[in-house]
Amino acid sequence: MKAVPKVNTDGLYMEDELVDDAFSGVVPFYAEPEPVAFDAEEIERPMDMEEEEKAEPEIAGYIVSFPVPSGLFLPRFDLAAWEVYQDAVGIDPEEKFPDLWAEGLSQEEIDELTKPRPVEPSEMDKIGEQLVQRELEALELKQQNEILGEQIVMRELESADLKAQNEALGAQIVGIELRLLTIETESKGDGVNV
Repeated sequence: MKAVPKVNTDGLYMEDELVDDAFSGVVPFYAEPEPVAFDAEEIERPMDMEEEEKAEPEIAGYIVSFPVPSGLFLPRFDLAAWEVYQDAVGIDPEEKFPDLWAEGLSQEEIDELTKPRPVEPSEMDKIGEQLVQRELEALELKQQNEILGEQIVMRELESADLKAQNEALGAQIVGIELRLLTIETESKGDGVNV
């Protein structure tokens, strides 16, 4: 068994078909006949022999023994050229006429198919992007928290320094008051004696 191309009636590639290894040439395949609905009157009436003969199956496409060359976007088999080659006596189309396949799309259609498209991020990419954004926000908040923590420590140090200065001033005031009291006491003692 081997796989060969199957084309429609215009020669456009449809799919591969498995055939016997000895298969060669181009062979038609037929459309499935549409089911016929009968009513009660038609069943009783016998069909004419001519009507039976008219119901020939319709060709749906062809099975082709020539492999599709790579690089074609929509391969088209040249059925007309095949018929000419087949009718020519002594010509082996597989050897003498290898170009039975052609591109079925126009250059504009190919350009449209091959132009770069903007890549839509997947759901996982979007979630990953949101996660990175949240991590950056958390890092920024952590840095701000550290700065605020440093500022609080500085304020506490300044407050402790002011408290120490206040206590030193308080001690100086107490010392001055003690001296004043001593001076007053001494001056009153000197005034009583006089």
